[in-house]
Amino acid sequence: MSEIKIKVALIGNPNSGKSTLFNSLTGLNQKVANFPGVTVEKHVGNFTYSDAMLGVNYNIELTDLPGTYSIYPKTLDEQIPFRVLIDKKDESHPDKVIVIADATNLKRSLFLCSQIIDLKIPVVLVLNMMDMVREQAINIDIQKLQNALGVFVIPCVARKGEGIDDIRNAVVSNHNMLQNDFIDSRSFAPLVTDSIKYILNIDNNYTAFQIANNFEKVDLSFISNEKKKEIGKIIYQGHFTSSSMQAAETLERYKVISLLMKSCITHKNDRQQKSFTSRLDNILTHKVWGYAIFLTILFLIFQAIFTFAQVPMDIIDGAFASLSDAVKNALPAGEINDLIVNGVLAGLGGIVIFVPQIAMLFLFIAILEDTGYMARVSFIMDKLMRKFGLNGRSVIPLISGVACAVPAILATRTIQSWKERLITIFVTPLMSCSARLPVYTLLISIIIPRDYAFGFLSMQAMVMMAMYLIGFFAAIGSALLMKWFVKARERDFFIMELPVYRSPRWKNILQTIIEKVKIFLFDAGKVIIAISVVLWFLASHGTGDSFKSTDKKLHINETNGLLTEQEVNELEAQRLEASYAGKMGKLLEPAIAPLGFDWKIGIALITSFAAREVFVGTMSTIYSVGKDNEDTATIRDKMLTEKTEVGTPRYSLATGWSLMLFYAFAMQCMSTLAVVKRETNSWKWPLLQFAYMSGLAYLSSFIVFNLLK
Repeated sequence: MSEIKIKVALIGNPNSGKSTLFNSLTGLNQKVANFPGVTVEKHVGNFTYSDAMLGVNYNIELTDLPGTYSIYPKTLDEQIPFRVLIDKKDESHPDKVIVIADATNLKRSLFLCSQIIDLKIPVVLVLNMMDMVREQAINIDIQKLQNALGVFVIPCVARKGEGIDDIRNAVVSNHNMLQNDFIDSRSFAPLVTDSIKYILNIDNNYTAFQIANNFEKVDLSFISNEKKKEIGKIIYQGHFTSSSMQAAETLERYKVISLLMKSCITHKNDRQQKSFTSRLDNILTHKVWGYAIFLTILFLIFQAIFTFAQVPMDIIDGAFASLSDAVKNALPAGEINDLIVNGVLAGLGGIVIFVPQIAMLFLFIAILEDTGYMARVSFIMDKLMRKFGLNGRSVIPLISGVACAVPAILATRTIQSWKERLITIFVTPLMSCSARLPVYTLLISIIIPRDYAFGFLSMQAMVMMAMYLIGFFAAIGSALLMKWFVKARERDFFIMELPVYRSPRWKNILQTIIEKVKIFLFDAGKVIIAISVVLWFLASHGTGDSFKSTDKKLHINETNGLLTEQEVNELEAQRLEASYAGKMGKLLEPAIAPLGFDWKIGIALITSFAAREVFVGTMSTIYSVGKDNEDTATIRDKMLTEKTEVGTPRYSLATGWSLMLFYAFAMQCMSTLAVVKRETNSWKWPLLQFAYMSGLAYLSSFIVFNLLK
């Protein structure tokens, strides 16, 4: 069979079901990269379609473009669809476009669809949510709409997989329908349009009209500087005003759309009944109950994370302890044995144990997003956010920061105001991300007993929720400070459409969890393993008489076994303290001693600058190297029994809270600093962010330790 490759772009309004359709068409055959020259994520998937009669195998590459209401870009994300659709030389420029529309609100979606039709790119219009159309007694004449637009129109319920095969058929169809001109865009500015067509050697009126409209708003890097000068001169001489031209086009499009809607859509039942969504919104977006319900949902999430994740965590913990014993007994004693058991397995076990909690956190976030509740959180928080120099759009990055600050900062591209976007970027890392979760979990399990208030409210879950709330209040408090320092005249208006409530699509949620856990395991895991091996070497080797003496005594004891277990443990501790790692920690200890930290914690603070979750792997390695090899106790048990020089618990309530607050506020994530530099195009803000968060972490830890000790 011959093979034909087709490039297809998927575009649509936010909350139209675009991601669901993308997953339905491509399944797991997806990859994530960045669009050229920007940090906006590029989701590309592939699917095949075979036509046995024609003997053709179609290989379709589907690119998921950022959600937008039109190809007039207002945010950085919306510049991507503009560039991909306008520039025929762009590597993602499609042979065909799938426009997905919310069929219950077709008028708004037809605006975007009509623009792409006028660009003369073959279009397949997908009318999603047809099940809700039927429930609302709306009748859409598909054939009449198809004839009027001159494009394939496919009814679909993406969440249930209805219409997916019809979409595939339309995409590969050799019969490209003759798309009608939706409006005559040339009539708004004939001279400017014709001149740009001539300069750029293009034959499409609307492409030329769009270039004129966005000439000063978008980076038109695909046009040479010489031609830009010519176009700029034509626009100036032709008295072309973008705002008035865009307004005229918008009015004309909606005039045609209104006539089209009247001829193709009828309502069988004109009685306006209060929908389930409206009734539920009266409660969930209430000015008082809305906040109370949101806080309750947050607590239930943390309660569930601690309750249901404990069993698989215990199983993983026990499995790694057994594996370490088996490897230690199977291999001959020596450096290789020590490296694998106390370096690789100790570091790996310290991160894998938290996979159940990470998976559950992403599960709940995905459910809140898929049901439509997360959009309500943005809505109810807008008024509160305004007082702190933010807006409702800032809530999505802040909540996304609970998962990871890097994509959360990228999500600020939807904020139009530079001031509000900058403030959101600056404070988002204060939100407690999933990398902090292992640190919190370990320390809470040491300093907070597994008790229940009223018999069912977990004390550990309440402390965990308190840590996340501390992060949130630190973020909005910092935003309030920045509001007075960052000066800007522009203002962003928060306008969003609340999607209807839907039941979660479990296949998509499972796919999201698998993807996020893989990133956590493999991206963070590679760093942790590398640091664990380096740390094992630094903790197992050293110079000086003290290290050589204790190391020699331990090697002699391995042969004759004359020392008691207590004597071996004391020698192991002395050797660790005299090692390279110990000297690093000792060097830092005077600066962190006022916070209740010792030199071992100092080592973890240094290594976890690569990534916060490295803290747990570091402590696992330190306590594995520094204890008798016969001791198979878990990292938690070892830290729990650790004593200070005066015999008191090393990890007291004061030290535990001090350490948690330090990790709550400190900027210990090089990836976040890198993306802040990229998004602000300056080292000023990431360096200021690092200094501010480090200072806040140190001061908070100092205060809480001295209050509680």
